[in-house]
Amino acid sequence: MRSRRFLIPASVFLVVVLGVGLYLFQPWRLLTVRETHDALLVPATTSQSATQSTTQSTPASAPAPVAETAKEVAAGEWRSLEHATTGKASLIELPGGGHSVQFASLNTSDGPDLYVYLSPHASSSSEKTFGSGFTSLGKLKGNRGDQVYEIPSSVDVSTIRSVVIWCQRFSAGFAVAPLEQA
Repeated sequence: MRSRRFLIPASVFLVVVLGVGLYLFQPWRLLTVRETHDALLVPATTSQSATQSTTQSTPASAPAPVAETAKEVAAGEWRSLEHATTGKASLIELPGGGHSVQFASLNTSDGPDLYVYLSPHASSSSEKTFGSGFTSLGKLKGNRGDQVYEIPSSVDVSTIRSVVIWCQRFSAGFAVAPLEQA
């Protein structure tokens, strides 16, 4: 009888701890893939210098009409923080003056509460630095593939130095990429 008094509360306690642990950590996310296929604003292989050299080879006697297109103004490869991450992040200037951030060929782990942050801190800063002073662009759409996030017009893009994939639940960075404009 005595062992039952101890066994029932201990069992209830273990079930509650297991349930809370599963809710918080969501370990199955290590095995899941959420793939996204947004149309990139600027193809990942196109660089600004390649665009400039093409326009310079146009004969001077026949001026080509200048069409306003999106252009990459800053880019960088992901640096892994808590989870291995690869791909390229780019700051894109849109026709009309707006801006977006695009991720080309992103590949990282899935997580329970991942967000995209624009940070005023350099990508070489320590991980905990990225949890302050940021602008959130919302939840990460997927852990693999191409993605585009619109930057609100109220954001001063001259202050953006990096983009971060951040887990809000655990205040941990998955990865950071530099976006400093030249």
